[in-house]
Amino acid sequence: MDRLIYPDEYLRDILRSVKTIAMVGASPKEIRPSFRVMAFLLARGYRVIPVNPGQAGKEIQGQGVYARLADIGEPIDMVDVFRASSALPALVDEVLALEPVPKVLWTQLDVRDDEAAARAERAGIKVVMDRCPAIEYPRLIG
Repeated sequence: MDRLIYPDEYLRDILRSVKTIAMVGASPKEIRPSFRVMAFLLARGYRVIPVNPGQAGKEIQGQGVYARLADIGEPIDMVDVFRASSALPALVDEVLALEPVPKVLWTQLDVRDDEAAARAERAGIKVVMDRCPAIEYPRLIG
């Protein structure tokens, strides 16, 4: 798949099928985009699990924060990434080590690493890069 262009149906299918989202780089600061996107997703009925080592053991928007993806004790449908592009290779390693492996890896605006994305896709994971679900959801679902 062209990692610059995603068909609307591809994105719509992801947004309709996922239920549990691990948000890597979630922030407790209201001014941060991850805080606002997390609020948006929670309001749409998604289960959002914040992942931030500096906030582990605390809560963000009433949700318990984990240090790493591996610490989450339930299956994850999608990993939503609010980290620098340089963090993606190691994060894909974490994602591929999960059991079961999440169905989707979604990276936020300006977060791209084509090689990391290709590794995830080879493992059967759908990848969306450089997009925001809080922008795509209203555009595609309403």
